Amino acid sequence: MFRRSLDRLITALSVALVLGACTTPEEQGRAAAASPDPPAPTAAAAPTTAAPPSATGAPRTSAPPPPTTTAAPAWVVGATPLPLRPDGFGQVLPTPAVLADRALPTADLLPPPVDGRFAVTVAPVPEAVVARSTWQPGCPVALAQLRYLTMSFWGFDGKAHTGEMIVNASAAEGVAGVFRALYAERFPIEEMRVTAAPELDLAPTGDGNNTGAFVCRKGRKLSSWSAHAYGLALDVNPFCNPYIQGDLVLPELASSYVDRKNRRPGMVFAGDTAVRAFAAIGWSWGGEWSSPKDIQHFSALGR
Repeated sequence: MFRRSLDRLITALSVALVLGACTTPEEQGRAAAASPDPPAPTAAAAPTTAAPPSATGAPRTSAPPPPTTTAAPAWVVGATPLPLRPDGFGQVLPTPAVLADRALPTADLLPPPVDGRFAVTVAPVPEAVVARSTWQPGCPVALAQLRYLTMSFWGFDGKAHTGEMIVNASAAEGVAGVFRALYAERFPIEEMRVTAAPELDLAPTGDGNNTGAFVCRKGRKLSSWSAHAYGLALDVNPFCNPYIQGDLVLPELASSYVDRKNRRPGMVFAGDTAVRAFAAIGWSWGGEWSSPKDIQHFSALGR
């Protein structure tokens, strides 16, 4: 009796082993799920999916993908206020290397010209533009005497852009002609936008390079109105063409551009397209003054 029972047990175990070896992983999983007491997990490591071999035949090791990062811009204009001099201007500091041969990209505020051709509009200053400009009652020129221009220009990035400017109505067509000539010459301009009122009270950062005309302010170190306050003066790439008087350089970080023998894009020189085009509409150039020397500055009033 005992012998027969033992034989039956051995036979049943053998069949179970054979059946277990023939079941698929899915079937084994279903069986384990149906079992009221699933087996306890073993200490073996969880299975991993092997990476395909590399071209050299060596197995690849799995590694997390590198983090995605956005490259920081080379220079953020207006980000760092300068310590002040006794005269209220910022301290004149050495030009940072990234600005010594300045070629920052232009941020588009208006749609660029669609066909790459020079385009210009001349219109009364829209209320929305007035609201973000420096004009206010008490400025020496009435709104009716000003015009709002949009004009094509080439950026230092080699792309065509559209800029904006407020000028005196009497000079609007002439100024448009000047920038038409600069565009044909592919003279680079970094930005061309209307100066906002809050900018007049900001701490100096010494790195601005906005090409613009109307700004309702007094002349530097003067009690009288600047020609800019009439829309009859215009600054071209101020950083590349600084204002110089004694030890003062404006913008304050543009000291490397005091050296006019080191010719770089965006600089204005005697006899070039900018000087000739402004002279053709009767505007004088501050680069011809002895002191101060205002290389960026063109004016219908001679100041």
